[in-house]
Amino acid sequence: MPAAYVLFGDVIKSRRDAVSATAWLRTISAEFAAAYPPQHRIARFEFTQGDELQGLLTPSADPLVAVLRAAFHPRRMEMRWVIVRGQVDPGRGPATQRSGPAFIDARERLITAAARRERLAVRSGDAATDDVLDGIAPLVGDLLAELTLRQREIARLLLVDGLRRADAAERLGVSRATISVAADRAHLRWLGGAIDVIRTLLVRSAPDPATMLG
Repeated sequence: MPAAYVLFGDVIKSRRDAVSATAWLRTISAEFAAAYPPQHRIARFEFTQGDELQGLLTPSADPLVAVLRAAFHPRRMEMRWVIVRGQVDPGRGPATQRSGPAFIDARERLITAAARRERLAVRSGDAATDDVLDGIAPLVGDLLAELTLRQREIARLLLVDGLRRADAAERLGVSRATISVAADRAHLRWLGGAIDVIRTLLVRSAPDPATMLG
């Protein structure tokens, strides 16, 4: 079985406005298709009638890119994300038509996250690493959900586009001090550090590819 990252993104309270939820998932599906080059996508992003987005990425991809782009989007809807690294069954078609152990794990973790009201859950497949991720990922999810529209705009420039604060200020036509105050109030330095920790844990806990071939 090939190794992969399985992503589930569930729109919270989508039943209150199913039309908007569907439009939102269509928007970010297109954005993710542009953000991830073909060599990082095993299957295209697609969503179900239950307003759940599913994606399937290679082990060399950064699954957090999708989470951050959705969280910082100016028209975002609240979402609950689960990222699971594991084995998937060979096949073709979109992620919604695929299966395998990682999909089962992602489904179970999504149910648990919903019960705990967690907005982000990440599993690496390594027990010790997952203990750490279970503590960090939900905190990141909560902080992402609390950002204001202006803070999301600045966070996208700093944490997704990788701009310096001075460059972000120039892009938005404001002073660097304005960017710094907004970034500090949004705890973007801590947020960026926590995101980097999650990425590092995923990389360091990755098993030898040869051991993940079924």
